[in-house]
Amino acid sequence: MPVSRKFIRFLPLACICGLLLLLGNWRSSQDRWSLNTYNEEAYLKPDAAAGKRAEIVEAFKHAWHAYERDAMGADEYHPLTHKGSNFSVDGGMGYTTCRLHRHDYARARRWVEQSLSFDKEGLFSTFETTIRVLGGLLSAFTLTQDKLYVLRAIELADRLLPAFDTNSGLPLPSVNLARRVGIPDSAAPEIISTAEAATLQLEFRYLAQLAQRPDFWRKSEKVMHVIHDLLDKAEGLTHLAPILMKHTKGLFVTSDIRLGSRGDSYYEYLLKQFLQTNRTEWLYREMYEKSVRSIHIRMEQRTYRQKMVFIAELHPGSLLNPKVIPKQDHLVCFFPGTLMLGAVTSGITRNRVTIPPKVEQMPINAQRDWYLGLELLETCMETHNTETGLAPEIVMFKMDEADAGKGHPERDWYIKGSKKGGPASYDARYMLRPDTAESLFIAWRLTHDSRYRKYAWDIFSAIQKHCRLKNGGYATVRDVDTVPVSLEDKQETFFLSETLKYLYLTFSDDSVLPLKGELIDIILTMGRLAHPLPVFKPNPGLMHAYA
Repeated sequence: MPVSRKFIRFLPLACICGLLLLLGNWRSSQDRWSLNTYNEEAYLKPDAAAGKRAEIVEAFKHAWHAYERDAMGADEYHPLTHKGSNFSVDGGMGYTTCRLHRHDYARARRWVEQSLSFDKEGLFSTFETTIRVLGGLLSAFTLTQDKLYVLRAIELADRLLPAFDTNSGLPLPSVNLARRVGIPDSAAPEIISTAEAATLQLEFRYLAQLAQRPDFWRKSEKVMHVIHDLLDKAEGLTHLAPILMKHTKGLFVTSDIRLGSRGDSYYEYLLKQFLQTNRTEWLYREMYEKSVRSIHIRMEQRTYRQKMVFIAELHPGSLLNPKVIPKQDHLVCFFPGTLMLGAVTSGITRNRVTIPPKVEQMPINAQRDWYLGLELLETCMETHNTETGLAPEIVMFKMDEADAGKGHPERDWYIKGSKKGGPASYDARYMLRPDTAESLFIAWRLTHDSRYRKYAWDIFSAIQKHCRLKNGGYATVRDVDTVPVSLEDKQETFFLSETLKYLYLTFSDDSVLPLKGELIDIILTMGRLAHPLPVFKPNPGLMHAYA
């Protein structure tokens, strides 16, 4: 299997939980740049927000029903040709069963109970299967308390567990679910990405709690202790993890350091593991805060003209002097929300801050993170300043006069390899990604500043205009700076499980995934695919099962 294939988003799992939220059934009791150019009340009034929620629900139906009609159960959906495809000759394992109507949900539940099979030959990504399928089942249980989902989750986890049977404890990147064996990458037999290895823990730990299975906890937790020990001993890394590891030896491989692909969710899960067990595991708070401190020092950069902040990549040189690359993936736009969450949780040692937070309640390091989160989110929105209003997959930032002639003259960033009238580069595409929407949702919940609803609606409107297909579904835009758009025959699975979910939640009131006390406990521990998982106090014997 080519090394890139394991990173393909191959399970349209989108969450059985997901847009149960869209019904509100699971409740307790054109100038974007100036805030003066829009009516604030249009984004704050309950009736206005309800109308926008209804449009997002309709968009979900439009995408879901096309998938259900053409490709139910397939691993990927191709909306232009109205077909699905699978990554196993044994058939698909995916489902996009976040439902909007009770009868739709009932059909989806019946499919999970009667048709969803894990007894499949082929290579299934340990990482993708965990965050998509296992996480989807667990969040479905969280929202419904239906034990069917726990039973199916245990069945799947038992098939995934052999991936952890290595000398180092780092998992193998793939698993044969039918044979219950972990499988190395044929192109890079010793390698797994750091994000793949360290973005399994929320799901396995919660299932360990539900099923009282210390082995689920022990196997996934071991990964984090391997990484912690390596970073603690490594000179020059300062708790910034390279994106590649050797599962054969439990070591880092000399490779890029970045918050984009293969690195992103490692940093996200550091914070969320600390929050998941009600702030009882200070190891994760320490790892998170050390890594963020180093990001500020070594990766936080500004453009030479407009002083836009962004998170650069570090490419291998010497450990003490790596090469700084002014490149930022769209994936990095998860980080503003993570910084804001961390500022109101991880950095608070005594009293919890109020919501909306008062900056003076935060210690200095939390204030630093809060302000960077706010500013970085504005940068992410600036990359939507394109012909379509959609952000490209990757941008490069202008660092000096030598970059001035690249791309649009009024932008402080450009799309590498993209020329007006020429063929679209890979970097120029919009893949229906959720990362900016995720941070906008968190920013809205923490501040109730109407600008974040305005930004979210701008993104949704651009998706509706350029990505929506008349006969159902949504497709990838090949070049965000070319209108009319050219579309690629793919509706990414995260569009349903994350992008639309975050947009919907941004226009929901706070009783949907409610505030607990003064903090958003369930929101704080959403898994990688926006799967809500609860904060819990671990049962005795689980937390130290790795020892």
